[in-house]
Amino acid sequence: MNILHVMAELVLEHGGVVRAVIDLADQSARAGHAVTVVSWNAPDAPDAWRETEDTGSPTLIETAPPGSLGKLAPDARAALRTAIDRADVVHLHTPWLPANKPTAALCNELATPYVITLHGMLDDWCMTQKALKKKVYLALGGRKLLEGAAAVHCTAQAELDQSQRWYPRGTGVVAPLVFDVEPYADPPGPELARDAFGIDPDRPVVLFLSRLHVKKGVHVLVKAAQLLADRGIHAQTLIAGTGDEAYTRGIESQIAALGLTDSVRLLGMVSGETKVSLYQAADVFALPTSQENFGFVLPEALATGTPAITTKGVDIWPELEASGSTVIAEQTPEAFADAIADLLGDDQRRAAMGAAGRDWVLTELNADAIAKRYDELYRVAQLSEL
Repeated sequence: MNILHVMAELVLEHGGVVRAVIDLADQSARAGHAVTVVSWNAPDAPDAWRETEDTGSPTLIETAPPGSLGKLAPDARAALRTAIDRADVVHLHTPWLPANKPTAALCNELATPYVITLHGMLDDWCMTQKALKKKVYLALGGRKLLEGAAAVHCTAQAELDQSQRWYPRGTGVVAPLVFDVEPYADPPGPELARDAFGIDPDRPVVLFLSRLHVKKGVHVLVKAAQLLADRGIHAQTLIAGTGDEAYTRGIESQIAALGLTDSVRLLGMVSGETKVSLYQAADVFALPTSQENFGFVLPEALATGTPAITTKGVDIWPELEASGSTVIAEQTPEAFADAIADLLGDDQRRAAMGAAGRDWVLTELNADAIAKRYDELYRVAQLSEL
Protein backbone atom coordinates (compact mmCIF):
# COMPACT_ATOMS: atom_id res chain seq x y z
CA MET A 1 0.00 0.00 0.00
CA ASN A 2 1.20 3.53 -0.77
CA ILE A 3 0.49 5.81 2.21
CA LEU A 4 0.95 9.58 2.17
CA HIS A 5 1.10 11.66 5.37
CA VAL A 6 0.75 15.44 5.21
CA MET A 7 2.15 17.21 8.28
CA ALA A 8 2.90 20.92 8.48
CA GLU A 9 5.96 20.78 10.72
CA LEU A 10 8.11 18.00 12.11
CA VAL A 11 9.52 19.81 15.13
CA LEU A 12 9.62 17.60 18.23
CA GLU A 13 9.47 20.52 20.66
CA HIS A 14 5.95 21.20 19.37
CA GLY A 15 4.68 18.14 21.21
CA GLY A 16 3.15 14.71 20.84
CA VAL A 17 1.50 15.20 17.44
CA VAL A 18 4.91 15.27 15.77
CA ARG A 19 6.05 12.19 17.69
CA ALA A 20 2.85 10.40 16.65
CA VAL A 21 3.34 11.12 12.95
CA ILE A 22 6.99 10.06 12.95
CA ASP A 23 6.33 6.81 14.82
CA LEU A 24 3.28 5.89 12.71
CA ALA A 25 5.10 6.58 9.43
CA ASP A 26 8.12 4.54 10.53
CA GLN A 27 5.98 1.65 11.73
CA SER A 28 3.99 1.53 8.48
CA ALA A 29 7.24 1.48 6.50
CA ARG A 30 8.57 -1.36 8.66
CA ALA A 31 5.34 -3.25 7.92
CA GLY A 32 6.22 -3.14 4.23
CA HIS A 33 4.20 -0.17 2.99
CA ALA A 34 5.56 2.59 0.78
CA VAL A 35 5.28 5.69 2.96
CA THR A 36 5.77 9.31 1.93
CA VAL A 37 5.61 12.33 4.25
CA VAL A 38 5.04 15.84 2.89
CA SER A 39 6.04 18.69 5.20
CA TRP A 40 7.18 22.30 4.84
CA ASN A 41 9.38 22.39 7.94
CA ALA A 42 10.98 19.11 8.95
CA PRO A 43 14.18 19.63 10.99
CA ASP A 44 13.42 16.63 13.21
CA ALA A 45 12.53 14.17 10.47
CA PRO A 46 14.74 11.06 10.84
CA ASP A 47 17.86 11.19 8.70
CA ALA A 48 16.86 7.98 6.91
CA TRP A 49 13.82 9.77 5.48
CA ARG A 50 16.12 12.02 3.47
CA GLU A 51 18.10 9.18 1.86
CA THR A 52 17.70 8.90 -1.90
CA GLU A 53 18.30 5.16 -1.91
CA ASP A 54 15.62 2.66 -0.98
CA THR A 55 16.18 2.28 2.77
CA GLY A 56 12.82 0.82 3.74
CA SER A 57 12.07 4.08 5.54
CA PRO A 58 9.50 6.77 4.70
CA THR A 59 10.43 9.25 1.99
CA LEU A 60 10.34 12.94 2.94
CA ILE A 61 9.18 15.61 0.52
CA GLU A 62 9.73 19.17 1.74
CA THR A 63 7.73 21.89 0.02
CA ALA A 64 7.31 25.63 0.34
CA PRO A 65 5.00 26.64 3.20
CA PRO A 66 1.42 27.56 2.32
CA GLY A 67 0.36 31.18 2.22
CA SER A 68 -2.54 32.86 3.94
CA LEU A 69 -5.61 30.71 4.54
CA GLY A 70 -3.60 27.63 3.58
CA LYS A 71 -3.18 28.58 -0.07
CA LEU A 72 -0.56 26.34 -1.68
CA ALA A 73 2.27 27.78 -3.74
CA PRO A 74 2.24 26.50 -7.35
CA ASP A 75 5.35 24.30 -6.94
CA ALA A 76 4.07 22.92 -3.61
CA ARG A 77 0.66 22.22 -5.12
CA ALA A 78 2.25 20.39 -8.05
CA ALA A 79 4.44 18.26 -5.74
CA LEU A 80 1.50 17.48 -3.48
CA ARG A 81 -0.74 16.62 -6.41
CA THR A 82 1.84 14.16 -7.74
CA ALA A 83 2.22 12.55 -4.31
CA ILE A 84 -1.54 12.23 -3.85
CA ASP A 85 -1.97 10.73 -7.31
CA ARG A 86 0.55 8.01 -6.42
CA ALA A 87 -1.02 7.28 -3.03
CA ASP A 88 -3.63 4.69 -2.15
CA VAL A 89 -4.64 6.71 0.90
CA VAL A 90 -3.72 10.13 2.34
CA HIS A 91 -3.43 10.69 6.08
CA LEU A 92 -4.00 14.27 7.28
CA HIS A 93 -3.26 15.49 10.81
CA THR A 94 -5.15 17.96 13.04
CA PRO A 95 -8.43 19.64 12.05
CA TRP A 96 -7.10 23.21 12.18
CA LEU A 97 -4.32 23.11 9.57
CA PRO A 98 -5.58 25.46 6.82
CA ALA A 99 -3.65 23.59 4.11
CA ASN A 100 -5.71 20.48 4.86
CA LYS A 101 -8.69 21.92 2.97
CA PRO A 102 -6.92 22.38 -0.38
CA THR A 103 -5.18 19.04 0.19
CA ALA A 104 -8.54 17.34 0.70
CA ALA A 105 -9.84 19.04 -2.45
CA LEU A 106 -6.94 17.53 -4.40
CA CYS A 107 -7.74 14.12 -2.90
CA ASN A 108 -11.35 14.44 -4.05
CA GLU A 109 -10.28 15.56 -7.52
CA LEU A 110 -7.96 12.56 -7.87
CA ALA A 111 -10.39 10.09 -6.18
CA THR A 112 -7.83 9.32 -3.46
CA PRO A 113 -9.40 8.67 -0.06
CA TYR A 114 -8.14 10.56 2.97
CA VAL A 115 -8.35 10.04 6.70
CA ILE A 116 -7.73 12.71 9.31
CA THR A 117 -6.44 12.30 12.87
CA LEU A 118 -7.83 14.82 15.36
CA HIS A 119 -5.01 14.53 17.94
CA GLY A 120 -7.47 15.59 20.66
CA MET A 121 -8.13 19.00 19.13
CA LEU A 122 -11.92 18.67 19.17
CA ASP A 123 -12.02 17.63 22.84
CA ASP A 124 -14.36 19.66 25.03
CA TRP A 125 -11.55 21.59 26.76
CA CYS A 126 -9.86 22.45 23.47
CA MET A 127 -13.13 23.71 22.02
CA THR A 128 -13.43 26.22 24.86
CA GLN A 129 -10.13 27.81 23.78
CA LYS A 130 -10.62 30.45 21.04
CA ALA A 131 -14.05 28.92 20.68
CA LEU A 132 -15.55 31.47 18.28
CA LYS A 133 -12.61 31.26 15.87
CA LYS A 134 -12.84 27.47 15.82
CA LYS A 135 -16.58 27.43 15.25
CA VAL A 136 -16.24 29.88 12.37
CA TYR A 137 -13.51 27.71 10.83
CA LEU A 138 -15.73 24.64 11.08
CA ALA A 139 -18.63 26.52 9.51
CA LEU A 140 -16.43 27.75 6.63
CA GLY A 141 -15.26 24.35 5.47
CA GLY A 142 -13.77 22.61 8.49
CA ARG A 143 -16.85 20.46 9.04
CA LYS A 144 -16.96 19.60 5.32
CA LEU A 145 -13.29 18.51 5.58
CA LEU A 146 -14.12 16.17 8.45
CA GLU A 147 -17.32 14.77 7.02
CA GLY A 148 -15.68 14.21 3.64
CA ALA A 149 -12.97 12.01 5.16
CA ALA A 150 -13.16 8.26 4.73
CA ALA A 151 -12.51 8.17 8.49
CA VAL A 152 -11.99 10.64 11.32
CA HIS A 153 -9.42 8.98 13.54
CA CYS A 154 -9.57 9.29 17.34
CA THR A 155 -7.12 7.62 19.70
CA ALA A 156 -9.63 6.75 22.44
CA GLN A 157 -13.37 6.27 22.83
CA ALA A 158 -13.48 9.29 25.11
CA GLU A 159 -12.08 11.43 22.31
CA LEU A 160 -14.66 10.11 19.84
CA ASP A 161 -17.48 10.76 22.32
CA GLN A 162 -16.41 14.40 22.76
CA SER A 163 -15.61 15.19 19.15
CA GLN A 164 -18.33 13.60 17.04
CA ARG A 165 -20.87 16.38 17.49
CA TRP A 166 -18.61 18.59 15.37
CA TYR A 167 -18.88 16.24 12.37
CA PRO A 168 -22.27 14.53 12.84
CA ARG A 169 -22.32 13.01 9.34
CA GLY A 170 -18.71 11.85 9.52
CA THR A 171 -17.29 8.41 10.26
CA GLY A 172 -15.36 8.28 13.52
CA VAL A 173 -13.00 5.40 14.28
CA VAL A 174 -10.83 4.59 17.31
CA ALA A 175 -7.27 3.25 17.26
CA PRO A 176 -4.45 3.96 19.74
CA LEU A 177 -1.39 5.81 18.58
CA VAL A 178 1.67 3.76 17.69
CA PHE A 179 4.09 3.76 20.61
CA ASP A 180 7.71 2.86 19.94
CA VAL A 181 8.75 0.65 22.86
CA GLU A 182 12.26 -0.01 21.55
CA PRO A 183 13.99 2.71 23.66
CA TYR A 184 12.34 1.22 26.77
CA ALA A 185 13.07 -2.45 26.18
CA ASP A 186 16.48 -2.13 27.85
CA PRO A 187 16.50 1.27 29.59
CA PRO A 188 19.85 2.73 30.67
CA GLY A 189 19.12 3.13 34.39
CA PRO A 190 18.77 6.28 36.51
CA GLU A 191 22.45 7.19 36.90
CA LEU A 192 22.71 8.90 33.52
CA ALA A 193 20.04 11.43 34.47
CA ARG A 194 21.26 11.76 38.06
CA ASP A 195 24.70 12.73 36.81
CA ALA A 196 23.34 15.03 34.09
CA PHE A 197 21.04 17.01 36.37
CA GLY A 198 22.58 16.62 39.84
CA ILE A 199 19.65 14.61 41.20
CA ASP A 200 20.00 13.56 44.83
CA PRO A 201 19.31 9.78 44.98
CA ASP A 202 18.42 10.05 48.67
CA ARG A 203 15.44 12.35 48.13
CA PRO A 204 12.23 11.33 46.36
CA VAL A 205 11.75 12.63 42.82
CA VAL A 206 8.51 13.86 41.26
CA LEU A 207 8.84 14.35 37.50
CA PHE A 208 6.88 16.41 35.01
CA LEU A 209 7.95 16.03 31.38
CA SER A 210 5.92 17.67 28.63
CA ARG A 211 5.47 20.91 26.75
CA LEU A 212 5.30 23.90 29.10
CA HIS A 213 1.84 25.35 28.51
CA VAL A 214 -0.98 26.43 30.76
CA LYS A 215 -3.11 23.45 29.73
CA LYS A 216 -0.48 21.05 31.09
CA GLY A 217 -0.98 22.38 34.63
CA VAL A 218 2.65 22.90 35.66
CA HIS A 219 1.49 25.70 37.98
CA VAL A 220 -0.73 23.15 39.75
CA LEU A 221 2.24 20.87 40.33
CA VAL A 222 4.42 23.72 41.65
CA LYS A 223 1.74 24.62 44.20
CA ALA A 224 1.43 20.93 45.12
CA ALA A 225 5.20 20.90 45.74
CA GLN A 226 4.73 23.71 48.27
CA LEU A 227 1.95 21.77 50.02
CA LEU A 228 4.21 18.72 50.21
CA ALA A 229 7.05 20.80 51.67
CA ASP A 230 4.64 22.21 54.27
CA ARG A 231 3.90 18.61 55.29
CA GLY A 232 7.59 17.86 55.69
CA ILE A 233 7.89 15.88 52.45
CA HIS A 234 11.02 17.31 50.85
CA ALA A 235 10.77 15.88 47.37
CA GLN A 236 12.66 17.04 44.30
CA THR A 237 10.20 18.25 41.69
CA LEU A 238 11.80 18.21 38.26
CA ILE A 239 10.11 19.96 35.33
CA ALA A 240 11.44 18.91 31.93
CA GLY A 241 10.36 20.49 28.67
CA THR A 242 10.12 23.77 26.80
CA GLY A 243 7.18 25.71 25.45
CA ASP A 244 5.32 28.97 25.89
CA GLU A 245 7.89 31.57 26.97
CA ALA A 246 5.50 33.78 28.94
CA TYR A 247 4.10 30.78 30.79
CA THR A 248 7.60 29.48 31.51
CA ARG A 249 8.60 32.85 33.00
CA GLY A 250 5.45 32.72 35.11
CA ILE A 251 6.43 29.29 36.43
CA GLU A 252 9.92 30.56 37.29
CA SER A 253 8.35 33.47 39.18
CA GLN A 254 5.94 31.15 40.98
CA ILE A 255 8.80 28.89 42.11
CA ALA A 256 10.74 31.87 43.45
CA ALA A 257 7.70 33.44 45.16
CA LEU A 258 6.90 30.18 46.96
CA GLY A 259 10.50 29.76 48.10
CA LEU A 260 10.94 26.49 46.19
CA THR A 261 14.15 27.22 44.25
CA ASP A 262 16.00 24.47 46.12
CA SER A 263 13.39 21.79 45.46
CA VAL A 264 11.67 22.63 42.14
CA ARG A 265 13.85 22.89 39.05
CA LEU A 266 13.27 23.49 35.34
CA LEU A 267 15.51 21.22 33.29
CA GLY A 268 14.69 22.38 29.76
CA MET A 269 14.33 20.03 26.81
CA VAL A 270 15.39 16.45 27.57
CA SER A 271 15.45 13.77 24.89
CA GLY A 272 16.93 10.48 23.82
CA GLU A 273 18.53 8.09 26.29
CA THR A 274 18.77 10.84 28.91
CA LYS A 275 14.99 11.22 28.86
CA VAL A 276 14.48 7.50 29.42
CA SER A 277 16.97 7.63 32.29
CA LEU A 278 15.15 10.62 33.77
CA TYR A 279 11.91 8.65 33.90
CA GLN A 280 13.80 5.90 35.73
CA ALA A 281 15.23 8.40 38.20
CA ALA A 282 11.70 9.50 39.17
CA ASP A 283 9.65 7.91 41.92
CA VAL A 284 6.41 9.38 40.56
CA PHE A 285 5.45 10.93 37.23
CA ALA A 286 2.87 13.73 37.53
CA LEU A 287 0.88 15.32 34.70
CA PRO A 288 -1.88 17.65 36.00
CA THR A 289 -3.16 18.36 32.50
CA SER A 290 -6.42 19.95 31.38
CA GLN A 291 -6.47 17.97 28.13
CA GLU A 292 -4.47 15.25 26.43
CA ASN A 293 -5.79 12.91 23.81
CA PHE A 294 -3.15 10.20 24.30
CA GLY A 295 -0.27 11.74 26.19
CA PHE A 296 2.86 9.94 25.02
CA VAL A 297 4.69 10.91 28.19
CA LEU A 298 2.39 8.70 30.26
CA PRO A 299 3.18 5.44 28.42
CA GLU A 300 6.83 6.52 28.34
CA ALA A 301 6.95 6.88 32.11
CA LEU A 302 5.04 3.64 32.64
CA ALA A 303 7.36 1.79 30.25
CA THR A 304 10.25 2.51 32.63
CA GLY A 305 8.31 1.19 35.63
CA THR A 306 7.47 4.61 37.08
CA PRO A 307 3.87 4.99 38.30
CA ALA A 308 1.89 8.04 37.22
CA ILE A 309 -0.65 10.54 38.46
CA THR A 310 -2.82 12.43 36.00
CA THR A 311 -6.36 13.72 35.42
CA LYS A 312 -9.50 12.83 33.51
CA GLY A 313 -8.36 15.40 30.98
CA VAL A 314 -6.40 12.54 29.37
CA ASP A 315 -8.65 10.71 26.92
CA ILE A 316 -7.11 7.33 27.76
CA TRP A 317 -7.55 7.82 31.51
CA PRO A 318 -9.94 4.83 31.86
CA GLU A 319 -7.33 2.53 30.29
CA LEU A 320 -4.56 3.98 32.45
CA GLU A 321 -6.57 3.56 35.63
CA ALA A 322 -7.69 0.03 34.73
CA SER A 323 -4.07 -0.99 34.12
CA GLY A 324 -3.31 -0.43 37.81
CA SER A 325 -0.47 1.91 36.95
CA THR A 326 -1.95 5.38 37.32
CA VAL A 327 -3.79 7.44 39.91
CA ILE A 328 -6.49 9.68 38.43
CA ALA A 329 -6.83 12.87 40.48
CA GLU A 330 -8.67 16.15 40.31
CA GLN A 331 -6.67 18.97 38.73
CA THR A 332 -6.00 20.78 42.00
CA PRO A 333 -2.81 21.27 44.02
CA GLU A 334 -4.42 19.59 47.01
CA ALA A 335 -5.44 16.48 45.07
CA PHE A 336 -2.01 16.12 43.48
CA ALA A 337 -0.22 16.70 46.77
CA ASP A 338 -2.37 14.00 48.40
CA ALA A 339 -1.78 11.51 45.58
CA ILE A 340 1.98 12.16 45.51
CA ALA A 341 2.25 11.86 49.29
CA ASP A 342 0.33 8.57 49.26
CA LEU A 343 2.62 7.03 46.64
CA LEU A 344 5.85 8.31 48.13
CA GLY A 345 4.79 6.88 51.48
CA ASP A 346 4.12 3.36 50.16
CA ASP A 347 7.11 1.74 48.48
CA GLN A 348 5.32 -1.57 47.95
CA ARG A 349 2.34 0.02 46.21
CA ARG A 350 4.60 2.17 44.07
CA ALA A 351 6.61 -0.84 42.94
CA ALA A 352 3.46 -2.82 42.12
CA MET A 353 2.02 0.06 40.09
CA GLY A 354 5.31 0.50 38.24
CA ALA A 355 5.42 -3.19 37.31
CA ALA A 356 1.78 -3.13 36.20
CA GLY A 357 2.40 -0.06 34.05
CA ARG A 358 5.40 -1.51 32.28
CA ASP A 359 3.53 -4.76 31.58
CA TRP A 360 0.51 -2.82 30.22
CA VAL A 361 2.60 -0.72 27.85
CA LEU A 362 4.65 -3.62 26.51
CA THR A 363 1.54 -5.77 26.04
CA GLU A 364 -1.35 -3.47 25.11
CA LEU A 365 0.65 -0.87 23.17
CA ASN A 366 2.58 -3.39 21.12
CA ALA A 367 3.42 -1.50 17.93
CA ASP A 368 2.97 -4.47 15.59
CA ALA A 369 -0.54 -5.17 16.87
CA ILE A 370 -1.56 -1.52 16.68
CA ALA A 371 -0.06 -1.17 13.19
CA LYS A 372 -2.46 -3.87 11.98
CA ARG A 373 -5.36 -1.69 13.11
CA TYR A 374 -4.05 1.11 10.91
CA ASP A 375 -3.71 -1.30 7.99
CA GLU A 376 -7.38 -2.11 8.40
CA LEU A 377 -8.25 1.59 8.69
CA TYR A 378 -6.46 2.32 5.41
CA ARG A 379 -8.07 -0.67 3.65
CA VAL A 380 -11.53 0.50 4.71
CA ALA A 381 -10.68 4.00 3.48
CA GLN A 382 -9.73 2.57 0.07
CA LEU A 383 -12.98 0.64 -0.14
CA SER A 384 -14.93 3.84 0.55
CA GLU A 385 -13.81 5.17 -2.83
CA LEU A 386 -14.91 2.11 -4.79
